[in-house]
Parts: sequence; structure tokens; C-alpha cells
Amino acid sequence: MSDAPSFVPETEEAVPIYVLRTDTFDDHLATLSTAQQTWIKGQRFKAEPGQSVQVPGENGEVAQVLVGAPDATPRRTRFDIAKIARMLPHATYKIVTGLEREDLEEASLAWLLAAYSFPQPKGGPSAKSHLVAPANIDVKRIETIARGEFLTRDLINAPANQLGPDGIENAAKKLADEFGATVSSIVGSDLLENNFPLVHTVGRAANRDPRLIDLRFGDTGPKVTLVGKGVAFDTGGLNLKPGGSMALMKKDMGGAATVLGLAQMIMGLQLPVQLRVLIPAVENSVAGNAFRPGDILTARNGLSIEINNTDAEGRLVLADALSYATEEPTDLLVSMATLTGAARVAVGPDLAPFYTDDDALSQALSAAASKVRDPVWRMPFHEPYEKMIEPLTADLDNAPSGGFAGSITAALFLRRFVGTARYIHFDIYGWQPSAAPGRPKGGVGQGARALLEALPTLIG
Repeated sequence: MSDAPSFVPETEEAVPIYVLRTDTFDDHLATLSTAQQTWIKGQRFKAEPGQSVQVPGENGEVAQVLVGAPDATPRRTRFDIAKIARMLPHATYKIVTGLEREDLEEASLAWLLAAYSFPQPKGGPSAKSHLVAPANIDVKRIETIARGEFLTRDLINAPANQLGPDGIENAAKKLADEFGATVSSIVGSDLLENNFPLVHTVGRAANRDPRLIDLRFGDTGPKVTLVGKGVAFDTGGLNLKPGGSMALMKKDMGGAATVLGLAQMIMGLQLPVQLRVLIPAVENSVAGNAFRPGDILTARNGLSIEINNTDAEGRLVLADALSYATEEPTDLLVSMATLTGAARVAVGPDLAPFYTDDDALSQALSAAASKVRDPVWRMPFHEPYEKMIEPLTADLDNAPSGGFAGSITAALFLRRFVGTARYIHFDIYGWQPSAAPGRPKGGVGQGARALLEALPTLIG
């Protein structure tokens, strides 16, 4: 796993980073030597967003770094300062001016996130540039958020031969050991004895046993329940995916990875909540005992489900877990899953679509997401589409024909298993398709920072 990201103490040798706007650039330029001014002009630096320049000192060392201020609202980019974190010579740096507190916190987090790499370079971690903890930010909070994001990325990026359902369970146990939480698991045939028929059915064809993982932390405060889809690898089952579509299916446990990363943030900050994390962890494999198209299954809550596509398995394992979650009172129920390609077609890879019937929850979450620049987008539980998930032969259809509104019908399917709980469902992608500042290509958390920021309002 990746090293824990952290700031470093103040040092006299720290190289200053000045974040400048075009209207403050000339004043700063006037403080520099003629040679430095000539150098900066030769680099065509004008303090425009996205620009940076390393200013040499008398002996050719980097004496200071100039960075163009972030775009004005609305922002077109995130984590701008992460662009330079990997470009700079190995040294210690400090941001000395030019940012308001929220931008300074984003820049500080960006610096830590820019240090992430998977796998680790051969021979151990590579040399990295370090950042002095800026004044006026919550250092512990920023470091804890970065640690949670690193955990999420590590879990998603791990190849499926190294991280199966048992590996997801081990990650939950390691997290519990660190923070004094507890973990229990129901594994293999015990799932049937304990009435988790869908989790067992989806995972029974794999060599590694399916399981229901239950992590609990805290004994006072509001009850928050996170449910994450933990499909360690998804072949599609008997409705086998084409090779190209199967290539990224190690990330189909991105929901589980994200709720574990969020749990690390919540526990690391010692938030006064009773946290519960439920993860149905399975592999959707092909074998003689795999479930079939046309099968009719019965969920934990008694609803019957016609299987029209074995590749729509995530909603099945979540159905059992959500039913189980609501058997105890909870103040907030959140599910996170890499559930549908339809969500990606609708909003692309960068936005995390979410569903809720509660306008107050939606407004609080959207406001928090904007503040911490963890973009989310509300989607509708569109009631007229309910008939699309109601076949003639069972209560529910796991894969309605027609191809329309795939993310919405999946969300409506899940809503049938949450009763009256205050509920938010995220249909995330969990993957950065091309490198961006602070977000290398690969696994990425979505929605977790927004939820963390909104949590006091959501449960208040």
C-alpha cells in the first residue's frame, strides 16, 4: 500500500511558492533582481492560470516558484498546484502568499494527492518534493482525507489476482484494527443460512468465497450506514463481457473501495457518529454453477427478481446488503457502486451522479461538493420508469430491455430495498481515464470528500 501522505515541519531551507494573479504579478516582479526578471520574461510567464516558473538564485538553485492563480469561478480545473508538485526538483517547499483559505486547503490537498503512485517504483518510494504545512489550514483533516483517498486508489488499482473478496475483507480488518472498530463477516454457504441469497448466488461460481463484510465504529451519535459494491472482478457471468469491456473490471469494487476510504476519513477524524460499513464482496465468474439468464431469485426482503442479464449483478448483491442495513435504525443510508455504463454516458467519468428523494440532502451534498471541488450531480428517481423494472414473472427485473435510462432504473431497483431510510445512492465510475492534476490515471475516489464535508448537515 502507498505511504501515508503528510506535510513536513517548517524549515529555513524551504523554497517559497508564490501564487500570483495577473494584477499582482508586476508588484512581485519588481522585488526580484534584473537577472531574475529577465529569466521570467524569457519563460513567458504572465501569472495566467496553469502557468508556473522556477526562478533561479545566484548559484542556479531554485530560489522561488511562481504559479498563476487558479481560474476564477466557475472553475475549469481542479488541484492546479498539483501540476507543479511532480515537476519541481526534490526539495521542501512552502506556499507563502496568494490564496484564500479554501483555495489554500485545496492546494495543500492537491500537493499530497500528487505524491500518489501505483504500483510503487522498484526499490521503494521515489524521491518526492515536500510541502511545509501551510498556516490557517486544518492539517490533520487534510492529511486524513489524503490517506483515505490513497486507500481507495490502492484498492481499486490492485489487480484482481491480488485482491479478491477475501482481500477486501482484509482491508476492512486492517482499517478496523487501526481505529478500534470491529469487523464480522459471513462467508460462503453461511450466506444462505443467514439469508443473503443474492450475495451467495452471484459469487458462488468463483474460487474465492463470496462474503458479507460488516464494519462498525463508535457507540454514540447519529447512525451512518455506508454500503459499497464489492465485486472484485466482473466477467459478466454467463452473459460474458467482450474482452475490451472486461479489461477494467478489477475496478468493479470501486464502491467498496470508496466507502472504506470514506470510513478511514470518518474514523481518522474521530467524528461523533455510529458508523457502519457493509460490503457484499464477490466475484462474478463463469462456471457450471453460475446463475443463469431466466432464473428467478428471491432477495433477503422477500422480493422476487427475474434475471435477464447476469452482468447486472451489482444491484443484486447490493439488494441483500441494503435490506440488511435497514433492519436496524439508521439516520443516513448511502450506497456507492460502479453500477452502470449508462451513468458514464450521461455525465462522463468526472462527475459522480447521485440519487435521493430528499431535497434537503441533495442541496447539502451539492453545496459541500462545490466547496471541496468533488463534483457530483443529482439524478432523478423518475417514478414513471418504475414499470420498466416490473416484469410479468417476478416482482423485479434486474436488467430491463430497451436500453433506456439504465442508471435510473438501477437506482429505482435499489430503492425497493431501503424502506423508509433517508437514502443517497451514488453510481460512480471510480477510474481516472487519463492523468490530471492530483489524479494519475487509475483508481480514484468520487463523492467521498463531498459526503465528508456534508455529513454534519446531512445528519444534523
